[in-house]
Amino acid sequence: MILAGDVGATKTLLGLFAHSRGGLRAVREASFRSAEHGSLEEIVLEFLRGGRERIHALAVGVAGPVVDRKSAVVNLRWPVEARGLTRCSGVDPAHVINDVEATAWGIPALGSRQTVSLTQRLRSRPGNAALIAAGSGLGTAILFWNGKGHRPVAGEGGHVGFAPRDDVEIELLKHLQQGHDRVSAERVTSGPGLSAIYRFLVGTGRVRAGRTMKRLVDEASDPAAAIAEAGLDGSDPAARLALDRFVSLYGAAAGDLALVARAVGGVWVGGGIAPKILPALRSGGFLRAFRDKGRLAPFVEKIPVRIILEPRTALIGAAAYAANSKKTKGKG
Repeated sequence: MILAGDVGATKTLLGLFAHSRGGLRAVREASFRSAEHGSLEEIVLEFLRGGRERIHALAVGVAGPVVDRKSAVVNLRWPVEARGLTRCSGVDPAHVINDVEATAWGIPALGSRQTVSLTQRLRSRPGNAALIAAGSGLGTAILFWNGKGHRPVAGEGGHVGFAPRDDVEIELLKHLQQGHDRVSAERVTSGPGLSAIYRFLVGTGRVRAGRTMKRLVDEASDPAAAIAEAGLDGSDPAARLALDRFVSLYGAAAGDLALVARAVGGVWVGGGIAPKILPALRSGGFLRAFRDKGRLAPFVEKIPVRIILEPRTALIGAAAYAANSKKTKGKG
C-alpha cells in the first residue's frame, strides 16, 4: 500500500494506491486546503484516520526545489520534510520529490484519453524526452533514456533567463526589468506571466483594453483565468493578443527545452494551464514557436509534442516513484 501526495500552495492531494504486478490501483483520495493546516504531517494524519490501511511506501511531489529530502513550497508557510513524514507515517524512507518530476513519473500510466497530440503524424524515438509545465510557475524535467526506459530527473529550467525573440518581447523584457532584478522564463510563461503580458500590451498602448476585461483583471483573484477565457472566446482583443503571445512564448520555451534535452523521445506539456487553453495550443502558434530554432529547426520538427490532460498525473507519479523505490530497495 502506497501513500502518495501532490503538495501545492493552494491545495494538497493525497491518495492511497495498491501496488501489485498489475500496476497501481487507486484505493482512496482526498483533497485539502493547504493554508488551513499547520503542516503536511497534520494533513497526512487526518487522511490516515479515514481508514485502517497499513502504509508500506510513501512519496510526495512538492511545488518547489527539493534539497536534502526537504522543500519549501512557494507561498506556503510550512516546509515539507521527509523526516517529518517518516515520523507521522512510520514509513522509512519517505520520499520528497519535485512535483514536475512526479508528473514525469506518472506519464507511463496515462491512457490515450488522458493526453492529446499536437503532432499526430510524428512518433517518438528511443532517446531522452522532456516535460514542461506552466501553472502558477514554470517547471521542467528531463526524462533520461537508459536504453530500456525513461528515468525522470527534476530541473529548474523555468528559471533560465527570458530570451526575447522580437522587438515586442525586447520591450516586454525592459518593462519587466522595472519590477524584477532578473527576468526569467517563468515571468512570462506562467499564470502570472499571462497577466504580465496583458498588462504590458495594454499599458504600452499596443491594444485597447475593454472596460469589463480591465475590471476583471484588476479585481479577479485569478486574473490569468479571466484573460485566458476572454482570449479563447474572442470577447476581448487585448486578452486575445495576450493569449496568442503567451502561447508563442510557451512553445518557444518548450522548443528550447527540447534542444537542451535532445528530446527525440518527445516533449510533454503538463501543468494546470495547458488543458484550459487547449484550443489556443492547437491553433498553430505553439508549434511554430516550438520549431523556430534556426539551423536546428529540421531536428526539432521531428519531435512529437503531447499535452497532458489528467490533473492527477503528479499524484499518480508520486505513487509510481514510491513503488519503484520500494522495488529497487528490495533488489538491493
